[in-house]
Parts: sequence; structure tokens; C-alpha cells
Amino acid sequence: MDKLNKLLQELEISKVRLAKFLGVSRQMIYNYFEDEKLDKMPSDKKAKLFNLLEIESLDDIDTLVITNEYLSRVANNLASNNKNNSQELIETNMSDTKRKVYEDISNFILEKLNDDDDESTTIFEYLYHFLQAMNTSRELKYMLAYVSKSAGFTDPCDYKFNEEQQFIFESIMYSGMSLYNNGGASRSKIADTHRRWENEIEHKKEETLSRTQQLNTAKVQALKELGYDEINEENASEVLEKIAEIQSRSIV
Repeated sequence: MDKLNKLLQELEISKVRLAKFLGVSRQMIYNYFEDEKLDKMPSDKKAKLFNLLEIESLDDIDTLVITNEYLSRVANNLASNNKNNSQELIETNMSDTKRKVYEDISNFILEKLNDDDDESTTIFEYLYHFLQAMNTSRELKYMLAYVSKSAGFTDPCDYKFNEEQQFIFESIMYSGMSLYNNGGASRSKIADTHRRWENEIEHKKEETLSRTQQLNTAKVQALKELGYDEINEENASEVLEKIAEIQSRSIV
């Protein structure tokens, strides 16, 4: 089993990625790997794992030569599996409207990325960051609505979110864009504003780092007090409760 674990590490395949590939939970992977010969793993899962690694048995790991071509094949097999799983999810769980939106976005992004344009890659990387941040700020969806309306895709008086807040936000956005497009703002005039923005971002990063460090400290303490080595699906609820308890101690 040590050989298999070492091979997976070299291939940068985590237990989470392997669980996703095999279609099981991460805890099931740990259960399978408790046995030196993978006897606990169902035959179909074992066959899928061996096929991914291009081996017929665990003994073949000893003679396996890891080349760049081999790494590429394994990575492609993982990616292909994830793509098939995503497609299956789309076909079974999505309504026609949602499926159309997904397909339109996917096809558009794929077309742009196939242009081999570095700027397009950066744009969609930023778009991904934008989507990741959607849950942290309601104003981001107002920004999307503003762009849709300005481009003529949506009626300017159509409000799908909070009308009062959306109206105010769109009005401010229009004022700012008008100032920008009409040359009413030079770099020298708004340099101080940009510096305040930079400082605010840096402050948020410091606060996030501090909270992360505090959480990691609480997690280590919780595991120690409960006698666990790590968080898993079986003890997660208990550990999280203990973390909350430890954090409440510092407040009192």
C-alpha cells in the first residue's frame, strides 16, 4: 500500500481527487486503503483505478516507469472522467433553461480560449475569480445587471434583485463610467483614492490571514483535546463543535 500511496503522490492525485474519479466518498478511499491488497475495494472500482494507473496489479508498480508521457496520459484520463461526470450531472439534474445557459457560457468560453490569446485567458481567469466572490458581495450581481443593461441585452428598468439597492448602484456606476469615458478623471487626480483602495485590500488580506491562523490553531487544539490525528467525515461534526468551543473561550 505504501507503494500505491507513493505513486499517487508522485502523480499529484489526492484522496479527494481519487474519490471523485472513482465516484465514492473520501472516507471510502481511506477504508479501501486500510487493506494492503485492496481487498475491501469493489472489483469495478479496483479495475478503474488500475486502468487509470495502467497496471494490472499492485505488483506492477515496482516496474512502472514514470515518464512525462505517462503523467500526461494519467492527467488526461482524470480530466476526461471529470468531464463525463459533469456532463452526466448536467443531463440528469438541470432544467432546460439552466442547461441552455450552461451550454451557452461553456461554448463561448471554449471558443475564446481556443483563440490562444493570453488576454482572453486572463479575462476568464478574472471572471472565475468574480464568480467565486459572488457570495461575498451582493453588489457584484448588480454589476452584472448593469453590464447586461448597458450592452442592450436587458431593459434598464428591469430589476431582478433588490430594486432600491440596484437602482442606486446602477446610477452610481453610470456616473463613474461617464466620468471615466469623458476624460474627467486623470491618474494624478485619483491617485490618493487608488492608494486608499490598495490599503483597504491589504488590510483585508491581513485580517483574513489572522483569522486563518487563529482557525488553524483552534483546529490543532481541538484535534489534540479529542485525541484525533485529522478531520474526516466521521469526526468532522465533533471537531467543528470543539473548534467553536475553543474560539468561544478566547471571547470570554
